[in-house]
Amino acid sequence: MYTVVGVSFKKAGKIYYFDPGELEIKTGDYVIVETARGIEYAEVVVGKKEVSEKEIVAPLKDVIRKATLKDREVYEKNLELEKDAYQICLEKIDKHALPMKLIDVEYTFDHNKIIFYFTADGRVDFRELVKDLAAIFKTRIELRQIGVRDEAKMLGGLGPCGLPVCCATFLRDFKPISIKMAKKQDLSLNPAKISGLCGRLMCCLRYETKSYRYLKESMPNVGEKIELEIGNGKIVDRNLVKHTIEVDIGTDENIEIDVGELDDYDLD
Repeated sequence: MYTVVGVSFKKAGKIYYFDPGELEIKTGDYVIVETARGIEYAEVVVGKKEVSEKEIVAPLKDVIRKATLKDREVYEKNLELEKDAYQICLEKIDKHALPMKLIDVEYTFDHNKIIFYFTADGRVDFRELVKDLAAIFKTRIELRQIGVRDEAKMLGGLGPCGLPVCCATFLRDFKPISIKMAKKQDLSLNPAKISGLCGRLMCCLRYETKSYRYLKESMPNVGEKIELEIGNGKIVDRNLVKHTIEVDIGTDENIEIDVGELDDYDLD
């Protein structure tokens, strides 16, 4: 077993494990760590815990130190520099008329590298762009093409529910989502209603699946018959979120019943 702390370099970013050594580190602290990209500033999102060898990427790197106020100043200064670098890169993209959309810019903490994230429909020959950027910033330049889901995570925004998108607030990893999940939740299969800002199936379809499965198990199925005081009826629809069923009793309008009240009626 290994003693580790989990850190994240961005809000809702992926968690990476590091060896805290003898340092007293807790959730919410900021630390300086060494990564494949160079020295980085990170937030501790998982306090000290024991994990198996299968859960780490060997060799496990050490936390260099807890971040100081000076480190924080450097980090905030980098955020300002990233804004300037973003505008400069936009100008160079226009200059070379490249078919790409710049999404974000990220400085490593030690200025060893600047990473420019972009989207594009296909491959882009950005060799001249890299030369221009390297001449301006005098450091290593990396252009990284990302997908539409990563774009939504970086830019954020409001989802169809009216809340900030899940990927930019608390989901740290993207996992496969299928149309079958929407079917199991009795949702409309209209792409416009089950797609997120990225145009892909909404992330909530996956992590809400278990909740919907539980709700469905606790509710009668469509087609079952039910005996009511006003007559016998047939369940023609159910609302999993409201936890209600719609019953056809042969009149012009169906009636809605809370599932919690079904103990008062006989189901067939």
